[in-house]
Amino acid sequence: MSKLCVIGTGYVGLVTGACFADLGNQVTCLDIDPIRIEKLKQNEMPIYEPGLEQIVAQNVKSGRLLFTTDYVEALEGAEFAFIAVGTPSGMEGEADLQYVRQAAESIADLVHHPILVINKSTVPVGTGDWVADIIRKRRSGAPLEFDVVSNPEFLREGSAINDFMNPDRVVLGSLNRDAAGKVAELYSSLHCPILITDLRTAEMIKYASNAYLATRISYINEIANMCEELGADIQEVARGMGLDKRIGPAFLEAGLGWGGSCFPKDVKALAHMAVLHGTQPQLLQAVMEINRNQRRRVVYKLRKALGSLNDRPIGVLGISFKPDTDDVRDSPAIEVIHLLQNEGAIVKAYDPQAMDNAASLLKGVQLCRNSYEVAEGVDALVLATKWNEFKQLDLQRIHQLMRTPILVDGRNIWDPDRVRTLGFTYYGIGRGVNTHPNS
Repeated sequence: MSKLCVIGTGYVGLVTGACFADLGNQVTCLDIDPIRIEKLKQNEMPIYEPGLEQIVAQNVKSGRLLFTTDYVEALEGAEFAFIAVGTPSGMEGEADLQYVRQAAESIADLVHHPILVINKSTVPVGTGDWVADIIRKRRSGAPLEFDVVSNPEFLREGSAINDFMNPDRVVLGSLNRDAAGKVAELYSSLHCPILITDLRTAEMIKYASNAYLATRISYINEIANMCEELGADIQEVARGMGLDKRIGPAFLEAGLGWGGSCFPKDVKALAHMAVLHGTQPQLLQAVMEINRNQRRRVVYKLRKALGSLNDRPIGVLGISFKPDTDDVRDSPAIEVIHLLQNEGAIVKAYDPQAMDNAASLLKGVQLCRNSYEVAEGVDALVLATKWNEFKQLDLQRIHQLMRTPILVDGRNIWDPDRVRTLGFTYYGIGRGVNTHPNS
């Protein structure tokens, strides 16, 4: 059993700490927010993530998982200190590293035994060297025996526990291969490929991976827009592409685009790094622009169907950026709602988990108790998030409740022929075959 300190109890830190405790380690999770820590001690989760509440509860009960606001308590005897704090985007898309700096300085000031410092936060290339310099300079009078290891996370919101316990790979970067090897031992029971590189390569793997996945989504959305005009069906196009082993089916679902806490921030940060170092991120710029436009297309479709949206009641199903999370950061649904409000629309909305998080962001929006309350009296219904419960709605009842039965299926979850048979006017994303006049 190893002793770990995890600094930060946000999405990455809390999942990392809970899962390492579940693997048999002694883990202390630290956060400077006393309210958050007190709630965690009462098993109140700050985020919605399937399975997280249970894994936290069982490891707190076993004594392997502790929560504190005290750096001294958290770092005492720790062999590994994982930095898992937020790195929000700055004005130009650069990553804000103030919380990483604070964590590094606290480690330098308070630790008096050998320790491995692991960057788990998503940080710009070169941050590992920067963290090491901070610690060395603050301990110049009394050197600390330490090494810095980059260990980027690849957790998907909604399936983070499974992603941690069954990873495609673990990436570790360090100037000291022995140090990386010690971190690798923490993951040994997972029996997954472990790639050990230098610090900067490991940091770049994270950014390059997320930017590539975002690129696939923007690419399929651009093809979807062509399909609408050319009379093809993006669902079948994506299926035909995905059967090619060189391409594969993942991240080829046309819709309202990507959002959340990772893709927007990481693509912007990678583009910023490129410009800063004299290269031109033309592809990344296009990926971001396509994503912005994809959200606007909902408004175009509604204008086509209704004309002016001023004073039109519009319902939106889904607020979180993806299903199985309550995260609304850079959610396509939130931007769609704001665009509709800018057109003068009267917006109603519902989400299975994100209502509390969205309330402060959606001024003037009627937040409803369920999908049927959203549908009552509206001129159009926009499906924005692919929650399973929306796939099973009683569409006949929805039709009866709506004033004008127009569906904008922003995630292509419904069968166009079926909903048209029920009397709806249907707009999907890239469903050209089903919307073509001669079909």
